[in-house]
Amino acid sequence: MTSTLQLDHGSLVALCGNFNQGAYLGRIVNFLDSLAARGLRVGVERSFGSYLKEAEVPLPCEVIDLEEPAPDTALIISIGGDGAFLRAAQWCGRREIPILGVNTGHLGYLASSSADDTSILLDELMAGRLRTERRALLRLQGVEMPDGFWPYALNEVAITKEDTSSMINIHTAVDGDFLVDYLADGLIISTPTGSTAYNLSLGGPILQPTLDCVILTPSAPHTLTLCPIVVSGRSRIECCVSSRSPRYRISLDGRSFVSECGGKLLISEADFQIVTLRRPGDNFSATLRHKLHWGSR
Repeated sequence: MTSTLQLDHGSLVALCGNFNQGAYLGRIVNFLDSLAARGLRVGVERSFGSYLKEAEVPLPCEVIDLEEPAPDTALIISIGGDGAFLRAAQWCGRREIPILGVNTGHLGYLASSSADDTSILLDELMAGRLRTERRALLRLQGVEMPDGFWPYALNEVAITKEDTSSMINIHTAVDGDFLVDYLADGLIISTPTGSTAYNLSLGGPILQPTLDCVILTPSAPHTLTLCPIVVSGRSRIECCVSSRSPRYRISLDGRSFVSECGGKLLISEADFQIVTLRRPGDNFSATLRHKLHWGSR
């Protein structure tokens, strides 16, 4: 179900971004000024603010800590590519603060708004024309993780062999019923949002991002009969990894750690969602055509 975001005068908007803005630094200055000129309170995430100061970008706003966002934060704007958007999602967590991604990177599938027309974007924002769209996340349980590791993924949970080890066997069950033993380089468990990421590069299907389902896609399976499969988003997926090597790697949206074989991983839908903002005309089919060149000849 979608709605629109309406910001009031004095609403707190937080900015975060990556540290490789290059030619976009001047536009970021204009963007900050434009936000303030529209009567919004602006805060810049601490590490991004430090980067901008080192680049001699004037900051006419406060520096804030997004590890614990202020309760009145109305919107987070990520400036960069999809990596910056994913970090913003981590900071939002279960607070469900809307995220608007402004793309200064390459593809910008999640950060779908162009940095070339921010004036129009802000006019649409203040007019309440940006619609919200909720995205499901996956939760990882059952394994020891590094301290402070966020156990949620907006795109995918990837279970893979270590770089130089032999293939792994992933004994997989869905809702308590045995599915298959994946003898492969890995298994990618994706949300619909992540269907256009790692999953797509392995030949998995593209899904509408608001669907309630999960994709299981093997990486380099040791058989011709294993293809991607789609299960309910409410499924509980259990995986037990074995291998000649004692260790394997787990990655959540590119954040990874090494784990010992044995034990049981549980991947399930998170009990909260990420709220994104989409512009008028920014829909699923348009994104496929413009970002992925779907159907181009």
